[in-house]
This record gives sequence, C-alpha cells and structure tokens, in this order.
Amino acid sequence: MGFDFFYSESINNQMIGYETNQGISLQGNSINLLQTIKDESINLVVTSPPFALQRQKSYGNKEQNEYVDWLCEFGKAVYPKLKNDGSFVIDIGGAYEKGTPVYSLYQFRVLIKLCDEIGYDLAQPFYWHNPSALPAPIEWVNKRKVRAKTSVNTVWWLCKNAELCKANVSNVLTPYSARMQRLIRHPEEFIKEEGTIRPSGHILGMSSWSKDNGGAIPPNLLQFSNSESNSQYLKYCKDFGITSHPARFPVSLPEFFIKFLTDTGDLVVDIFAGSNTTGYVAERLNRKWVSFELSKDYVANSIFRFIDEEYEAKELYDEIMTNRFVQVMNKQPVLFTC
Repeated sequence: MGFDFFYSESINNQMIGYETNQGISLQGNSINLLQTIKDESINLVVTSPPFALQRQKSYGNKEQNEYVDWLCEFGKAVYPKLKNDGSFVIDIGGAYEKGTPVYSLYQFRVLIKLCDEIGYDLAQPFYWHNPSALPAPIEWVNKRKVRAKTSVNTVWWLCKNAELCKANVSNVLTPYSARMQRLIRHPEEFIKEEGTIRPSGHILGMSSWSKDNGGAIPPNLLQFSNSESNSQYLKYCKDFGITSHPARFPVSLPEFFIKFLTDTGDLVVDIFAGSNTTGYVAERLNRKWVSFELSKDYVANSIFRFIDEEYEAKELYDEIMTNRFVQVMNKQPVLFTC
C-alpha cells in the first residue's frame, strides 16, 4: 500500500476491501477509520450520509431525534483531517416530521451545529434537483395530495477557512446556450451602444460580452437525474443475484465537486461510501481516494465499478467477502452512462 497520508502501521488487511492505482476501499466505522489518516491530509470529503427518514432502511439510517448529534460526530472527526484549504461536502435529503405534513428542519440543524460548535464555514449552499424523483412522501403527496413531491436535496459546501478554501469554477463551466453563443459572435445585435446601463445597474460593453470564456458559470442549483438503470454496477449485481446499494447518488454529483474543489493528485474521501461512486469518479479524474463503508457486502460489490470483465469481477467480489485483500492495479474504470 503506497499511500503516504496514512499513519504507518495503522491499516491492516482486515480493513481493506480493495486497492486500485489511485485509491483504497476500507470497511469499518468511518469515525475510527478517519483516525488512520494523518491530520491536514484530505483535500475534499464528499459524501451522502443515510438520511433521517421515518422508515428504517436496509443501509441503517438514524431516527430524526438522534440524527443531528450522530452526523455531527462524523463532521467533528473529519475536521482535523482536512487541509486548511480543504472542503467537506454533504448531500443531505429532506424529510417530514413523523405523522404530520411538517417539513423537518434537521438538515438545517446539522448545518448550524457543524458551523457553530465544530468550526466549519459555510462556503455556499448548493441544491441538487433530481428531475426523475418519484412522488414522495407517499402519505402527503400520493394519498392525501397536500404536498408537492420532494425532488431537491440540500448540499452543504463547508470548509475550514472560507478565505483559503480551494475552488476553481472554471473547471465546472457549463455549455453556453444557443442565444449566448450568438451574443458572443454578434454582440452588436444585443448591445446597441457601448456602456449601456441596464435597469439592474449593470453596465454592458461589447468587448466583455463578446469574450468566449469556454462556458457559462454554473448556478448553485445542480440538476442531475438519478435514474441509473443500465450501469455496469447494477448489471453485475443483477447477474450475480447480489443486492445493490438502494441509495446511490449519480456520478455527476461527486464529479462536479471533485472537479470544482480539487486538482489532479489531491486526496478525496467518502465517509459513507455505499457503492463507492465517489471513489469511482476520483479514479477516473486522477485523484487519490479513500472510501469508508460499514457494510462488507457494499464494499465487496462496489468492486464492480472498477472491473469490466464479468468473470474477474465476480472472482474478486468473492475474495473480498472471504476477507482477502484485493488489488486492482493498472486498470482504468470504464465509464458507463446512465
């Protein structure tokens, strides 16, 4: 294992699911496993913890009344491991109070506690809209029809120091609209006079609007469909009769923040790895990565993201399930679009 961000002799083979060219998947409690990483080593933690839902899920979500303290313990463990310019990004879904159509404030209480008690700065809130979200919660949306469906998650972008926090929006520019492309080519059609002042107070100039910056600055409302159905991960789970992780977030979500907040060779960590979408993306983007996952089953089946040969994937899955340390070296994970 050639990763210099671990404390020497802190990792044993029983913790390791598998190792790739860029990263390592570890099984165990994230709070304990974070202690194996040297302080001020991590550039980005991007994760999607189990949400505080009213119904218990197979991946082990907490009840709302204990959720805030539970999640903030992980935030407390992450804090000293981040570099001074590092970021902590949490995708956290909404929920309703038990037995009533009152929207829970738990994700906001998590944010306030992380900032007021642990010391994080809120760099910027993001919101992830999933246009393929199913109508939920069932009681208030489908049955009684008194609420709109929930299709937006809050994504808190936190950092240790907002002034130092590494970020480059130029790495996540979005394609220009057809109208903007035309404005760049023919600004005279849109701006009749240099220095025109709009009602908003903005001063328009042909020279500034005709400059092609390579794309548009993205908004903090991210729209990524979470409708994965034909990925390699799901295919192999189905072929082998293995239960896939039921709450995967789309590749595009960690991809956005890894590109935005890190550089090539930086260290990216996911403390609730699930099917290891984050590690998969980090590997493709040539970042070092570490994933922590409590369930051995999910650690083992996440190997399917990194192996394109079906027979080999099943063989390595079986080895992980029998506590054998697996290495997947000199291979690039194949990108299967959803």
